[in-house]
Amino acid sequence: MAQATIHRERMTAAPPPAGRPILSVVWLAGWPSIRLAGPRMAMNEQAPDAGRPAYHLPALAPEAVAALAPRPGGVYLDGTAGEGGHSLALLEAQPAPARVIGIDLDAGALDAARRRLARFGDRFLPVPGNYAEMGELAAQWGVGAVDGALLDLGFSSRQVDTPGYGLSFQTDEPLDMRYDRGSGRPAAELVNNYGERELRELLRRFGEEPQAAAIARAIVNARPLHTTAELAALVERTTGGRTAESRRPGRRIHPATRTFQALRIAVNGELDNLERGLAAALTLLRPGGRLAVISYHSLEDRIVKNFIAREAASCLCPPRLPACVCGHTPRLRSVHRRVIRPAPDEQRRNPRSRSAKLRAAQRL
Repeated sequence: MAQATIHRERMTAAPPPAGRPILSVVWLAGWPSIRLAGPRMAMNEQAPDAGRPAYHLPALAPEAVAALAPRPGGVYLDGTAGEGGHSLALLEAQPAPARVIGIDLDAGALDAARRRLARFGDRFLPVPGNYAEMGELAAQWGVGAVDGALLDLGFSSRQVDTPGYGLSFQTDEPLDMRYDRGSGRPAAELVNNYGERELRELLRRFGEEPQAAAIARAIVNARPLHTTAELAALVERTTGGRTAESRRPGRRIHPATRTFQALRIAVNGELDNLERGLAAALTLLRPGGRLAVISYHSLEDRIVKNFIAREAASCLCPPRLPACVCGHTPRLRSVHRRVIRPAPDEQRRNPRSRSAKLRAAQRL
């Protein structure tokens, strides 16, 4: 596949070769922003006659590349490589990075990324592991600093659609929910062993579930529960099939959505990994390097937003103090004034991207 072409402010007069995306750079608030025009085959890897893409469609891929502003010969880290969608966008960007390190817990997804990006040779380095440990993982390959780090949080469409993960309430399979099925505890252990109070707090904290108390009580009374269908049906009966989101015009949200989100976050330690990963990325970035994070729900986005704000602040002292005594030095500055969301066109092509939010910051 041909490399993506970037040019400033306007498209070239000659039409691009078939299947070759055009990345156009414009300047917003003093920072370069990349716009994608023309065929999106390179980003989506979807044949014209295919009913579905060959790989998971990455959300906000052109926007993420723009936020990272690739340097010629730079080294970039994709902490949630999955099947390689964002890594592909980075490898095809111009100026061309020298290498992209792709980290993922899901061995199957990382193997797919390895095959997909084999044509880039050693420019793509697949590394199994947790992005929260990106510093140690990069060091194992002799990399002590990077020019950019990308985190695309949550799970991929393939993990929902592929049997065995237990992430979806639309199919009946064992309650697992682990991204790395070789370690950790499956969701069934939490559902069947946690006390009512523990379950209630889990649903409130990680799912922001308004009916957490009723759902936790119902789980305790109905267990053992072993499959996704059993749990989804129980939550639907308990809530009467109603959620705050489902009452909004045009929204059809399954009542078990927040319960499944809470269990998935708890099983995979997602919020703890995010906090550790942000700190690790900040340590690994070279001066001038950039961090880009795509989140999908308010818990993740709040952590990212607060982290960037804290590291961009010149003082962390309580407001009541008359003078600064913390000695904090800013280490980041925000790249965008506002959060970046998918354009309507992307949301139509990829409905699962509609909740995505991109925030980016530059290392000082």
